[in-house]
Parts: sequence; C-alpha cells; structure tokens
Amino acid sequence: MQTSSVSRRGALSRRGALRALTVGAALTAGALTTVEARAAEARAVEAPDAAGAAGAEPGTYALTLVHLDRDGRPTGSYDTRLTGISGPGAEQVVKPHDASGTVTVRLPPGRYLLDSTVIGARSSDWLVQPRLDLTRDTTVTVDARAARLVDVRPPGDAAEYRHGVTVVQATHDGTTREVSLLSNRPGLRIGHLGPDAEAGSVKQWFDGYWSAGAVNYGLGYVVTGRRALTGLTRHPTVRELATVRVRAAAGPGPEGPGTIELSPSTGLSLGLVHRLTAPDTATFLLTPERGAWDLGYGGPRDPEGRSNHYGVYGLSVRAGTTVTHTFDGPVFGPHLDARAGVTRDGGRLTVDVPLLADGDGHRPSAAPFDTATTTLHRNGAPLGTATGSPGQAEFAVPPGPAAYRLTSTVERRGAPGRTTGVSVTWTFRSRFGDGPVRLPVSVVRFAPELSPAGTAAAGASLTVPVAVLGAAAAATGRTLPPAVSVSFDGGASWRPLPVEGGAVTVRHPRTPGGVALRAELTDGAGNTLTQTITDAYRTV
Repeated sequence: MQTSSVSRRGALSRRGALRALTVGAALTAGALTTVEARAAEARAVEAPDAAGAAGAEPGTYALTLVHLDRDGRPTGSYDTRLTGISGPGAEQVVKPHDASGTVTVRLPPGRYLLDSTVIGARSSDWLVQPRLDLTRDTTVTVDARAARLVDVRPPGDAAEYRHGVTVVQATHDGTTREVSLLSNRPGLRIGHLGPDAEAGSVKQWFDGYWSAGAVNYGLGYVVTGRRALTGLTRHPTVRELATVRVRAAAGPGPEGPGTIELSPSTGLSLGLVHRLTAPDTATFLLTPERGAWDLGYGGPRDPEGRSNHYGVYGLSVRAGTTVTHTFDGPVFGPHLDARAGVTRDGGRLTVDVPLLADGDGHRPSAAPFDTATTTLHRNGAPLGTATGSPGQAEFAVPPGPAAYRLTSTVERRGAPGRTTGVSVTWTFRSRFGDGPVRLPVSVVRFAPELSPAGTAAAGASLTVPVAVLGAAAAATGRTLPPAVSVSFDGGASWRPLPVEGGAVTVRHPRTPGGVALRAELTDGAGNTLTQTITDAYRTV
C-alpha cells in the first residue's frame, strides 16, 4: 500500500462538446481503451515521491481505494481516475496506482467523479461513482463484482462488432464533468458505485457500432437519473430502427474509394467510418433514441491528398422509416439555404452561394473546378470582379439606392460525363441600410432520378423536378414558374420546356451526349434570375 500527497495544479475547463475522438492505444488486456476526452484541456496530477508523501498535507483528506477483481481478490490491474467537480478539489484530475491494489491519495475536500477500469484476462469491468463527497478520511472499494454485462446487439447474427463508447456525465453546483471508455470488442461490464446523486444529475450513454458488409448499425441509448448504469440490455428489432441509405455517386473528382462517416450529433462519441468506391450504396440502421445523427461523405482523394467533403448535420431519424442521401451526384448547381445567400451590411456586399452543390443540395467543402469568376455591376457600371472561389466574393458598394447585376460562373473540365459549367446572373435593387440584410436572389434546382453513375438513357424521356429556392420561393403567390429550356448541343440552341406540376419532361435524342438546362425567373418585386447549367447530366 502506498500513501501519496497531492498538490493542486492546473485548471479543468470545457471548451465545447467533442463529438468525435481519436482512438488511443489499447490497454494491456487488449479489450478496452480509456478515452481521454479532456487530455488537451487538463493535466493529470502526479503524486510526488514516497518521501514527500509521509506527512498529511493541511486541508486535505486521505482517500483509500481498494481494487478487487471478479473473484473478490486484490488486483493491481486497474486504471483509476478521480476528477474534481466542486469544492477546493474541483480542479483536480488524479490517476493513483499501486501494484498491491490498494492506494491512498490525499485530496482537498469536495465532490469527485471516480471511474475505474478493472482489467481482466478476457474482458474488463468499468466502475463509476458519480458522487464521491470527500469530507473526511474515506475508503472506497472498487469491486469488479458490482459490474454487469453491456448486452447491446443488432438484429440477426451476421453483423460484426466494431467498437462501443460509454460516457458518464456528473453535474454538481453547475459544473459538469464526464468520463468515458472505448471498448473494441464485446463483453464490457459496467457498474455503479457509491450513493445516489441528485435527481437528474447523472447522464450516461452507450454508443455501439456493428457492420455486415454494406450494412452498418449504430445503436445508441441515453439514460439520465441519480446513478450510473449497472449493465445495459438492448436487443432492438429492425422495426425499432431507422434506415439511412447513403449513395456515393461517380462524382466529378478523382476515382477511388470514398469515406462515409456517421456519429451522433450530440455528446462525446466515436462514430463509424465506412469506405466504399463510387458508385455504391451503404446502409445504416440507427436508434432514434440517441437523437439526431451527423452524416458526412468524403470523396476520393486526388494525387495531392485533397478530398471534397459534404455534411448533413442534425439528421432526424424515425423508427421504421428510410431516408436516402446521394452524395457527389448531378445535377450540380447553385443552392440557397439559411446559411447561403447574398447579404449587404452597410457598404459591404457579400456573396456566398455554392454553385456546385450536388444533386441532393449538399454543400461541397472543396468542389473540383478550373475557373471561377464573380462580377458585380451597379447601375450598369462594373464595381469589381473576384476570382478563385465559386460563388464567393465580397465587394465594397457606395450608399444610395441602385440597380445591381451580379454574375457568378464556374467551369470545370475532366473526363467525358464529368464536365459541368454553371452561370448565374441576378438583378436586384439595394440601398444602404443598418445591419446585414439578405438580398432578394433566387436559384432553381433540377432533381431528376439518374443512374448510380449519374446518367440517363438516350432516346428516352425523363421527368425533371424543378424547385425554386430563395426570394422567389417566399413570394410564390406573386411569382410565375421559371421558364426552363434544354440544349443538346452545348448551349448553341435551346428548346423551351413547359413546367407542369413542378417538373419538366426532357425527351433525349438517340445520340448520347450532354444535357444543358437553363432557367429564367422574375419574382413579384422585379428581381430576375438567369441560370445555365451545361452538362447538367449526360445520356448513354
């Protein structure tokens, strides 16, 4: 048995919730990895040598920890951590250890969160005491026999366990601390130690992930109460899960494998990564009980290691339903939402409209392109031109009302079937005003059902849904549908297409080639849009 005196060092702060973790090195037993969620924010307090620990430090109490394995015998195979929550010890993070299994550490009074992994030959036990009030010399027995199995598994027997993360949050006096554990194989047991905490002050969740080829499972469960969990049993059926289908289209970037990433939107967790080579589809079955999920897709990397990414954040899921997201497929074009648009703040006009959002409207992080230009005119006179970023620019504009024309274009060249050019011209009136004001611009989205390779059949007809986004969509009662035209010769000639029921019908020539689409629109206030997409998709 070793007695140690600990001084107060470092500050434990939270800079925001982490939602994805980097996996550390596995424990000696090979079964579990402790997730150091605050490694960059807190420094563990190391005990001084035995000579400096002989006397009791004023204002501290002795905390003795006795570690027992599943047979009730003392064990030195453990990883224990004490995290201060409130009182003079609120800034403490201590990891005491002694090979005998019994260790004493001196700490300032206050409330602590204790978690300990007792490491077994085949699996391990994680014991958590959310409420450890140190008000006098205290002994705590960390007994692995108090833990029970985490028996969470998906339907059927085909899926292989990937990993799981268990997190416990304890809150007291307005301060929250959390501890977590990563399990890289099934068999984890968990258990509560000590007295109950205050009602609702302990929050715990388990996230487990499984894979069976192109089918993946994300099972997450959250429990809030007075105690940490002692075991957890969940065997959901397919009907109790939500299905998210992710299609990776053959996008305009380099060929090769892409990456799908999925994780819960809230709380510390370690998500699931699925690799696939487009065009391909992966399926995720998720628990609605965990709340919303974040979904990301990273396209193949180019020779310099760069990759274009898309993200869907806060994806709501419901049991028994299926949601499909297709990434990196046509029709690529401009997109408007709460984030994207054109704004004026006094004498500054800012353009932020993704011109190459994919067919589902996902905004790219770094869409491949060759040239991009954005030009602003005021009362017919040019004010400036920006190059280098599709649909992004900033201009200084003088006060006073004026008529503006804003044109933004992007071109990219590549292999046949992957060439896309977008040109958008808006006209609107604007004057100096207080605060940022969204300017009345609109875009048109085309959403045909295409093959996984992003193509349609030559010589056949295709229904192309047409949607208006932006200012014109908000004034539907005063705005006529857009005038839509199609070209099969790269824009040399155009044929009008009537918009009926929110869609147009395109009759393709028998000869395969590119299909260009153009939309023209005037809203009820007189603001106009002219939008052209060359090689919107191709026929084969």
